[in-house]
Amino acid sequence: MWHQSFGLLEKSYAYDATGSFLLGKELHIPLCTVPLCSAVVDVAIQDYVADVASELIYQNKSQISREVLFAFPLGPHMAIYSFQARSEDAKVQAMLRDEAQQLHEATGGWENLEYLQDQSKYPGEVFACFLGTLSPGREVVVTLRYVQELPREPDGAAHFVLPPTLHPHTLLYAWNCLTSKLPYSLLLTASLQSPRGVANVQANFPLTPLTYTAQDRSTAQVSLAGSPPSHHDLELLVYFGDPAAVSAVVEKGDPGAPPGSLLGDPMVLVTLAPSIPEAVPGQCQSGEFIFLLDTTFLEHAQDSLLFLLKSLPLGCYFNIYCYGETSVGIYPQSVEYTQDNVTEAVRRIPSPGSRLGDTNLLGTLRSIYNTPRPRGHMRQLFIFMAGLPPDKEAIAAEVCRHRNSHRCFSFCFSKDSAALATALARETGGEATYVSSDNSMTVVVLKCLRRALKPAAEGVSLSWTLPRGLEVEVLGGTPQCIVQGQHSLLYAQIHGQAEDVTVAKGVMTLQYRLDGQDVTHTIEFPLCPQGDGRLAGHRLAARCLLKRLLPEAASGSGDEPRHRAVEISLTSGIICPFTSYVGVRTSQRVTWYRGPLALLPPRRSLIPCQIVELRGSSRVSSCYPRTIWVPPGWLTAVCQSWLALRRLAHGIAALPQRGACSKACKPPAPSISSLEYVDPTEFVLRSPIFGPWLTKAFAECQELVVLQNVDGSWALSSGLASVLEMDEAEIKGKMPGEVMEPSVWATVLAVTWLHRNDKDYQGLCELLEAKAVTWLCSQAVSQLDKCLEAANTLLGSSVEPSVFRL
Repeated sequence: MWHQSFGLLEKSYAYDATGSFLLGKELHIPLCTVPLCSAVVDVAIQDYVADVASELIYQNKSQISREVLFAFPLGPHMAIYSFQARSEDAKVQAMLRDEAQQLHEATGGWENLEYLQDQSKYPGEVFACFLGTLSPGREVVVTLRYVQELPREPDGAAHFVLPPTLHPHTLLYAWNCLTSKLPYSLLLTASLQSPRGVANVQANFPLTPLTYTAQDRSTAQVSLAGSPPSHHDLELLVYFGDPAAVSAVVEKGDPGAPPGSLLGDPMVLVTLAPSIPEAVPGQCQSGEFIFLLDTTFLEHAQDSLLFLLKSLPLGCYFNIYCYGETSVGIYPQSVEYTQDNVTEAVRRIPSPGSRLGDTNLLGTLRSIYNTPRPRGHMRQLFIFMAGLPPDKEAIAAEVCRHRNSHRCFSFCFSKDSAALATALARETGGEATYVSSDNSMTVVVLKCLRRALKPAAEGVSLSWTLPRGLEVEVLGGTPQCIVQGQHSLLYAQIHGQAEDVTVAKGVMTLQYRLDGQDVTHTIEFPLCPQGDGRLAGHRLAARCLLKRLLPEAASGSGDEPRHRAVEISLTSGIICPFTSYVGVRTSQRVTWYRGPLALLPPRRSLIPCQIVELRGSSRVSSCYPRTIWVPPGWLTAVCQSWLALRRLAHGIAALPQRGACSKACKPPAPSISSLEYVDPTEFVLRSPIFGPWLTKAFAECQELVVLQNVDGSWALSSGLASVLEMDEAEIKGKMPGEVMEPSVWATVLAVTWLHRNDKDYQGLCELLEAKAVTWLCSQAVSQLDKCLEAANTLLGSSVEPSVFRL
C-alpha cells in the first residue's frame, strides 16, 4: 500500500531458484517508504503566492540495496519548477523537453511508474522520478522547488499547508507506535511580504515571534519553534494589513532574462476580492441560467429540470438546449424568467423518446457563446452529459477560450465522461458532480443551483494609469464576474521603460456592478519591483499564460501557439501538454590505477521522470455527504484544464480528488476547493428514475411543485386539494376571513404541508419555499399569522412562525 505522504519509496524484491529477481508486485509484496532523516523547508509568501524550496535527506536503513523512486502528490494550483536528487555517486535532475524532440528511451524503471499508477488508494496526480538503486546505509538528498497559489480565507488571510511529503507525520505509527517523537528533524522558515504590511501570523504549531525585516512592516519572518507536531499537517494563516477589494504586489524580473520576455519584465500580482454580501433566499436576483441536456439521457433529467426551473429566482434569464446531432435551443436566446416563458419552454422540450442523433455538445456550446448574454447577468451553464463526446479535446478548448465569461456546472452519468466534466467545471470556477444510482439527481443538482445563486460582482474591469513609456498586459484576461466568497488572482506584466523616472507609483482601478450599483476601487502601487529573485509570480503567470495559449494550440490553428507554449514552458520550468519531464542521471565513475585515485568522465543516462495519474480506488466517506473525502493534506483537486487536456489526450478518464485543507488551529474540515464529486466507482444505471424518486412522498412533492407559479405562489385549485388529500370545498371553507386573496391561503397551506414533511423533502424544496415565503411577505404580512394558525389546525401540523419570517 502506498502511504499518503509518499516521498522516497522502495521496491521489495525476491529471488527465485534460478537467481533472477521478481518484482514485489508479482509477489504482492507491499511497497515500503524509505525513512526521511531531515527536512529543511524555506517558504516565501507574497500576498497569495508561495514559493517553496525544500531539501529532504533519506537514508536506506535496511541491510540490502533498494530500487527507489521519489513521488510527490501535487496540490491545488501547484507547479513544480525544479527537482534534483544527489547521492554519493550520482546526480539526477528533472528537465523539461519538447515532446516533439526525438529522445533516447529511458534506461529501465518504467515498470515502477506503471506500478505506482495502480497502487494508490486515491486518484490524482503525482510527480514521480525513478532514482535507481540505493545501497545499504547510503543517503540521497532531494531538492524540490514549487510555486503555488494560496487560498484566501473569508477574513482575508492567506492559507498555506505544508505538503505531507515534507512532513510525513502520517507514517509515525509505522515507525514507532509507542512514542509521538518524530524520527526526522524539520526546519521550517517562512518569509512573508506584502505592500499592505504583514499584520499577524497564526498556525497550528509553535512559532517563533514574528520578526519584521523592514520598518514599514512590509516584510517579516517566522519559523517553526521546537519540534513539529506529530499528528497533523502544518498550516499557516498569514494576515495582511487592511483586507481590501483589490491589492497588488510588483515582483521584479530575472536580471539574466532579456527585457520584454516573460521572466525579464516586472510582474504585478493582482488580487481581486470584492466584498459581496449574502443574498436573501427567494428574492429577485440577476443571472443567466442555461441548461444543456443530452437527448440520450433526457428521460432521466426531466424531473431535475422541473425542480431547477421552479427554483430559479425572479429577475433572471434562462434557456434550455437539447443537444443531439444538431443544437436545439428552446429559445433563440435566453428569455426573462416569467410564467408564460417557463410554461412554453416546458411544452417545447422534446419527448424522451425522440433522438436527435449523436451528441453535438461542441456545436451547442459554440451556439451559446455566439449569443450575447443579457447585460448585467452572469452566465452559468448546467451541462448534463450521458457519455463522453468524441470531440472532447475541442470541447475543453472551447470552454477554456471563454472561461472568463461564465461558469460551468457539469453532471456526468458515466465514468468515461468524468474527466471532461471535471475539466469544464474547474476551468470556469464551477463544480463537477458524478451522479450515481444511490442518490437523487435532483438533490445533487439543486445543491449546485444553490451555489450558483450566490451573488456576484458583475462587469468586472481593470484600468491602469502608468508613466509614459510603460504599458501593462494582463496575462490570461480579467474575469467578467466574481462570485461571493471567491477571489481572483491575476498576473499583469509591465513592459517598456518609463520616460519620467521620478514617477514611482502606478494606479490601478477596479470597477464592477453589485446589486445594480456601480462600485469603484482605486489603489496605488509602487513601480519599484520587490522580491527575492525566486520569481514565484512569474512562474505562476507562465502557468496562467499557458492556459490561455492551449485552446489555440489544441485547435490546430497553426504552429505558432504551440511553439510559444513550448518556449514559455522550457523558460519558466512549468510543464505543459507539449513538454514532458525527463530524468537525467549523471554518474561519477571512479577507478583505481597504480597511481592516485582517478575520475573518469561523467556518464549520463535518461531515467523515467513524469507526472503520473493515479487510478485510485476511493470510496465516499460519511464525513461529508456525497463528497470524496480524504485525510488532510492528501491528494487534492490538482490539474488545471491544460493538464486535463493532456489527460484526455492520453485517454485517461479519472475523477480528481477533493482535498481536505483545514483552517489553522481547528480540526480538519472538508476541502475549501470549489469542486465536489460523487463516488464514480459505484455508478449503476438501474432505471429511468433513481431510487428515492420512486417513493410516494417524492411523487406528492413533485405534484405540488408542478402546481407552483414562478413567483412562488400557488393557486387554490383542485390539484392542490388532491396533493393535500382534502376536499377543495373544505379548504375554501377553512380559509380565514381576513384573507382577501385565495392564493395567499393556498401558498401558506403548501409551505406548511412541505414543512410538515420536511424530512421527506430535505434538499428538494428549500429554494421553492424561500421564493414562496418572499411572495407571501410581499402580499399579506398582516394576514400570515392567522393563516399559519389555521393551516396548522387544518393539516394537524406545528410549523413555527419563523418559517414565514414572522
